[in-house]
Amino acid sequence: MAAPYRFFSSFFVYFTFLCALGVSLGFNSTSDFDDSLVYLWPLPLEFTSGKDVLAVDPDLSLVVGGDGGSSDIVREAFLRYRGIIFKHSSRFLKLRGRSVYDISKIRITVHSASEVLQLGVDESYTLLVAKNDDHSIIGEATIESFLWMIVLVANTVYGALRGLETFSQLCAFDYGTKTVQVYNAPWYIQDQPRFVYRGLMLDTSRHYLPIDVIKQVIESMSYAKLNVLHWHIIDEQSFPLEVPTYPKLWKGAYTKWERYTVEDAYDIVKGINVMAEIDIPGHAESWGMGYPDLWPSTSCREPLDVSKEFTFDMISGILTDMRKIFPFELFHLGGDEVNTDCWNSTPHVQQWLQEHNMTTKEAYQYFVLRAQKITISKNWTPVNWEETFNTFATNLNPRTVVHNWLGPGVCPKAVAKGFRCIYSNQGVWYLDHIDVPWEGFYNAEPLEGINSASEQELVLGGEVCMWSEVVDTSNVLQTIWPRAAAAAERLWSNREATSGKNITLNALPRLHYYRCLLNRRGVQAAPVTNKYARQPPNGPGSCYEQ
Repeated sequence: MAAPYRFFSSFFVYFTFLCALGVSLGFNSTSDFDDSLVYLWPLPLEFTSGKDVLAVDPDLSLVVGGDGGSSDIVREAFLRYRGIIFKHSSRFLKLRGRSVYDISKIRITVHSASEVLQLGVDESYTLLVAKNDDHSIIGEATIESFLWMIVLVANTVYGALRGLETFSQLCAFDYGTKTVQVYNAPWYIQDQPRFVYRGLMLDTSRHYLPIDVIKQVIESMSYAKLNVLHWHIIDEQSFPLEVPTYPKLWKGAYTKWERYTVEDAYDIVKGINVMAEIDIPGHAESWGMGYPDLWPSTSCREPLDVSKEFTFDMISGILTDMRKIFPFELFHLGGDEVNTDCWNSTPHVQQWLQEHNMTTKEAYQYFVLRAQKITISKNWTPVNWEETFNTFATNLNPRTVVHNWLGPGVCPKAVAKGFRCIYSNQGVWYLDHIDVPWEGFYNAEPLEGINSASEQELVLGGEVCMWSEVVDTSNVLQTIWPRAAAAAERLWSNREATSGKNITLNALPRLHYYRCLLNRRGVQAAPVTNKYARQPPNGPGSCYEQ
């Protein structure tokens, strides 16, 4: 056993002794909060705590170890989180009194030098926060990345990032002493996600979102440990993305100021899995603003023209350009809400259908399967909305990931046929449905109706969807948060910890606290319990009760 693990094993015995004495697991010891709850979001897999209060040095320093400890990703994240933790505190306070702190260093050991970010990258971590006295071993916070309960292999920088987020949530500014404190220390946390895919879909076609706003969304996702941005870049309303091979495509943007350059897209992709989407063959009218030949006719602007090779040459060229930008292994091809009626009413398409002995339904299948083949040739795994599975499941490429949205019961059917599935039931996980309360998001279960362990493994996870028909820069963050956090805990935390309990008592106070944490970090998260999401408060009151 390696030395760090001998240390953690010894410390776990100490924590077990503390718990046997009935030590509280609450976040702090003030009367304002229920001490029986742990104010971490999402809830870690395993944790124990004590009863001490530790002061954290505003000059908190970083010590690194392991092959990946010196990564720029780790160092930049440490500086970012130190800025978050000490937003109210400053180094000059040391000159005004206190000069001895319980925690002065954070040691981050990352065993792997790999920074490859893909689906299923190890995000597990162990976090220890303790002070240097007769009852503990080091005066540091230690984040240890490792592969949980499987094999002792090197872990990644991404586990360290998750641990830094948890550590930042343990830290609270005390307005009386003007110091950052950790309550109920010492803490010992072992954590890993329940699902590998924990996503948020962002639609930038119905309303353009500036790059800085998208970055704010991505930063806020990290606070809830969401790890995939599903970027619905293009739809029938607008085509804002630059495609160098076909430079007229972004004539489909609303205006010349509402566009994303290739460089913009590269900037978005940094540090997060980004699953890009082009929704074909429907939802593609905007393509024809630059290339009208993609339309079957001026009166039939979508679906795209299935009869022309130019259509598929265009798709291949777009995907070639996009593959240079988006390294994530999944690519979304849409395929939903395809009304093929005007194919039948367009003479040259109707002639093509007759020559190929196809119905419009069969032509829809032909289009989807051919687009999948192109996508796979670019070394992507295709993702399609569930209509493709519902219509011609037996002919879908077996690598297809089925994306549920219409309602419950699709993932059980998909995994029973051997397909992987992403859960996004619109009745509970569509953020534009502002009448769905936080409880709906929290109680939704991606594995509902799936009892076989082998079939459960085929559910990659899920995502909440932020369609933007009635959302833009003015209200996007408060529409996403805090309801997205409710789904985020479902996707990260152990099922037993989030199910079968009185969520009004066990989850709601913690979600109130988390919403206020987001507000303190500059995220415009709306009140939790308003009848309609994103509404402002109904009257005066505490952030922690709205």
